[in-house]
Amino acid sequence: MRKGIKKTALLAGMILATALPIAVASGCNKGMQQNNGTAVEESLRVAVLKQGSKGSEVREMQRRLKLWGYYKGSVDGVFGAGTKSAVIAFQKKNGLKADGVVGKETYKALGMNDAYNTLVSGNTQGGGVGGYSSSDVYLLARTIYAEGRGEPYTGQVAIGAVVLNRVQNPEFPNTISGVVYQKHAFTAVSDGQINLTPNETAMKAARDAINGWDPTGGAIYYYNPAIATSSWIFSRQTVTVIGKHVFAI
Repeated sequence: MRKGIKKTALLAGMILATALPIAVASGCNKGMQQNNGTAVEESLRVAVLKQGSKGSEVREMQRRLKLWGYYKGSVDGVFGAGTKSAVIAFQKKNGLKADGVVGKETYKALGMNDAYNTLVSGNTQGGGVGGYSSSDVYLLARTIYAEGRGEPYTGQVAIGAVVLNRVQNPEFPNTISGVVYQKHAFTAVSDGQINLTPNETAMKAARDAINGWDPTGGAIYYYNPAIATSSWIFSRQTVTVIGKHVFAI
């Protein structure tokens, strides 16, 4: 009997020892799933635009609402009471929940799916790149696409580098949005091409530029000599030429 009891106890111990790691692993997996769920929820929360939000996505939303007659205020990237009223009017017209909050369905109705997806994926991975937000990365990609989508890849990165070099230069605004939307700074802003949806190449070029690749060697200007009309730009010191663009300081 004693031998039988010992064998039974030993067998029970082996079963328990085998079951414990499985239980611990199961608990870890559950924790990982909870953490991943929290990250996704946080990214979705950040992607939402509402009263008090600021940035390039708000600016683009305002531009579209103004174009369609819903918004009468300034396209300034600040989500105030006037913007909220315009959003509510747009939502009512499009059969959406009229709460003045821009979530996935309102983004979709506005035709801003790419902006929403970029915000969500970027924030799920912990934000943007190199200290910049995903909104900044997306705006830089839009600038690169609008200004240089026909240029070689290095030339596209170079355009992004010029924007970032200006951010660091005290003579220019100290944000990507400020540099891009500075009056008369970029033709693409003046003619509306800044609002085109960037492709993956432009997104990659933006990330490469933010991560430190500067093919221009510190340039803060670029121009196409075949179409440039300003005599002043020709007086700038040339650093390098990439594709059709001259990069200068």
